[in-house]
Amino acid sequence: MTPRVCQQQQYRKASSIALTDLKSRWESMSTTEQNSIAKELEEAQRGDWKALSTENKQAAYYIAFGPHGPRQPILQPGDNTKVFGGVVAVVTISSALFYVIRQNGEEKPLTTTKEWEEATNEYLREQKSNPITGISSEGYKGKGYVTIT
Repeated sequence: MTPRVCQQQQYRKASSIALTDLKSRWESMSTTEQNSIAKELEEAQRGDWKALSTENKQAAYYIAFGPHGPRQPILQPGDNTKVFGGVVAVVTISSALFYVIRQNGEEKPLTTTKEWEEATNEYLREQKSNPITGISSEGYKGKGYVTIT
């Protein structure tokens, strides 16, 4: 055996040990280890791709396109229920706060009474507002601005 062949075999053994179960170990590896493995794979890819083992190809693909670093998914499994629970909690709290404020608020404004709405109708008739189809038109039979019964 030539020294070069022996060196390649040692590299393959060391490389295969470093690449076994890379997907599960990648996040826990130090940056130096990650960089060294990436450089080794980059060097190996410069040669004949047919000579690369399946493990090397899978590791190269994972390093290039795997879900780690900036490509890590934003939502993890189970996050949908947390988001839904948070939305329900916020809507419930805001509804309760709205109810409490409305119950403890002052009297209703004068403009929400039936008398005010009837006075608005009279004022608009005097001003001849919307004389073609509205409250000031001839033969108008609608309620006008009275909404409270």
